[in-house]
Amino acid sequence: MDLWLKIFVPIAFLAFTILVPVNWTNTTLERSNLTYSDLDKLSISNIPSGSHRFWTHLVMAYAFTFWTCYVLKKEYEIVAKMRLHFLASEKRRPDQFTVLVRNVPPDADESVSELVEHFFLVNHPNDYLTYQVVYNANQLSNLVNEKKKMKNWLDYYQIKYSRNKSRKPSLKTGFLGLLGTRVDAVDHYTSEIERLSRKISLERDDIVNNPKSIMPAAFVSFKTRWGAAVCAQTQQSRNPTMWLTEWAPEPRDIYWDNLAIPFVSLTLRRLVIAVAFFFLTFFFMVPIAFVQSLANIEGIEKAFPFLKPIIEMKVIKSFIQGFLPGIALKIFLIFLPSILMLMSKFEGFISLSGLERRSAARYYIFQFINVFLGSIITGTAFQQLDNFIHQSATEIPKTIGVSIPMKATFFITYIMVDGWAGVAGEILRLKPLLIYHLKIFFLVKTEKDKDEAMDPGTLGFNTGEPQIQLYFLLGLVYAVVSPILLPFIIVFFALAFVVYRHQVKKAESQPELSFKPQLCA
Repeated sequence: MDLWLKIFVPIAFLAFTILVPVNWTNTTLERSNLTYSDLDKLSISNIPSGSHRFWTHLVMAYAFTFWTCYVLKKEYEIVAKMRLHFLASEKRRPDQFTVLVRNVPPDADESVSELVEHFFLVNHPNDYLTYQVVYNANQLSNLVNEKKKMKNWLDYYQIKYSRNKSRKPSLKTGFLGLLGTRVDAVDHYTSEIERLSRKISLERDDIVNNPKSIMPAAFVSFKTRWGAAVCAQTQQSRNPTMWLTEWAPEPRDIYWDNLAIPFVSLTLRRLVIAVAFFFLTFFFMVPIAFVQSLANIEGIEKAFPFLKPIIEMKVIKSFIQGFLPGIALKIFLIFLPSILMLMSKFEGFISLSGLERRSAARYYIFQFINVFLGSIITGTAFQQLDNFIHQSATEIPKTIGVSIPMKATFFITYIMVDGWAGVAGEILRLKPLLIYHLKIFFLVKTEKDKDEAMDPGTLGFNTGEPQIQLYFLLGLVYAVVSPILLPFIIVFFALAFVVYRHQVKKAESQPELSFKPQLCA
């Protein structure tokens, strides 16, 4: 966050000392036939065609660009030094010596285990240490999770019985506990746990003894980091689709469910998700256009004439034009991160960090197309539709370019609603707090459930990073076009610096999670 403050504080200072006086001195010049607001007096829209003062905006655009590139260069030099220092001082970890090998070719004479060991003994004789094949244990994992739920219910009814021994707890075994015969709850869950234990034992034996349960993938460990690095970053065979290697994620970072996905289906999955993301992004323009129409008082009055007396009230009119579009857009985007995370999981990424990175990248692309470009196009082009109809086609790009600064008002309110309020909500952790109370009210039965419900989760890289990048983009775009937006950007980054620094420090003070035994490898 301090990087963005280093960029935008000097930009804001120069903009308000140079650009704002220039714009105010041109308020009496002839305007085009576009519809302006008072805020446009502080934007580039106030500079008419042919004005000799336009050079100021042009020169400042180059100055801000060079300043941003210079600060980014210096910052990345610092980041690179910190990264090298971290790698040099880091303790030895298993993932530093381990490579994930996928798409092991089938062999009629050797099993996957024998083939992996023979291949690496021949091709990496000096560095190869050992291997662990990947088993398709997703069914076993489901049984284990089901047993955990049954054990949790058993603990709940045992605690309930210990508090009131005059009455043994009972339940119905039918649909949602509403139908079926009534049985003793403790005996029922005890028998269910025993049944699942036998089933888990049989499933485990079947996985170990069934060659079809072994996936064409393995974790291969090396004696040195150099050997692991060479293997992870080089092609292992003449066929580029066989013996594919990559760095193995940290054990706690592995998303085990996706290790059992055949490599052949990964390409098809990613193609399907790419098409789905394309339609999700561009069909979302419909609600974006609706949100932007909320700021158009005239359009609302034409569609709903009976609301005109209410809309013309000063307070209501200010709320509709100011905060309603930003609030409505934020509501539309509430479920988007969860949808993008599900899409990333379907693609087959094998690490939780990889899922978050892909989800963050798509979230930023979505916001860039819909929130930034969509708000500009639907918010300005639709408002100036009458001008488009009565002018030549060659003038349309010019009209759109002149109209873009007029969306500064919307982005200012969006920064306040999504940025300021969102950062304030981050320090309070409102969403995890709400989920915690819902779980306490509806789901928590034992102390174990309560401990799990109190887990606040991570900082949310897949949502926080795209938000920061979007505001960085808004600051650079509107620095010269409409500098009145810059103070709001600076306030956002200042708040974000304080809040996220606090959250990171708090996360560092928490004890590290212990390694848990995994089932899929």
